[in-house]
Amino acid sequence: MKIKYILPLIIAAVLAMGTVDAWAKHVKLPQVYMFGFSASFTDSIVYFTDVHAVDSAWIDDSNGFLDGRSIYSNQLKDYLADELQMPNRVCIVMYGTTREDVEKEFLKMKRLYTVKAKDMYDVRYLNTQEFRFRKLDINFAEEED
Repeated sequence: MKIKYILPLIIAAVLAMGTVDAWAKHVKLPQVYMFGFSASFTDSIVYFTDVHAVDSAWIDDSNGFLDGRSIYSNQLKDYLADELQMPNRVCIVMYGTTREDVEKEFLKMKRLYTVKAKDMYDVRYLNTQEFRFRKLDINFAEEED
């Protein structure tokens, strides 16, 4: 498998896991839309989850990052390791406040691994009956306006 497809995703995931500013304001949204993506350096299998709504998500107002995004990606990683016996995978989540925006990002990534890929990838999909992100119990209630 070519590293040129996986490396940008890993870099994006590491950047997305950057440190949280101690003075940042956190805003609770009634819901966000997200999907997950998973790949591995050891095989050509990539996974996509369905785009679905997750209730009560928190966003860092200073940079727009989803609070707990590493926990969401670990939910997918744990599911793949425990339920599908696919350990040691790199997992990321993509999110947005509207389904349309997230679906556009989903289609871009899907094209990268299907239409535009020079190498053959085994693209697999996890529907919402198989896997769903669970809402996190993060409490920044003192910051809500």
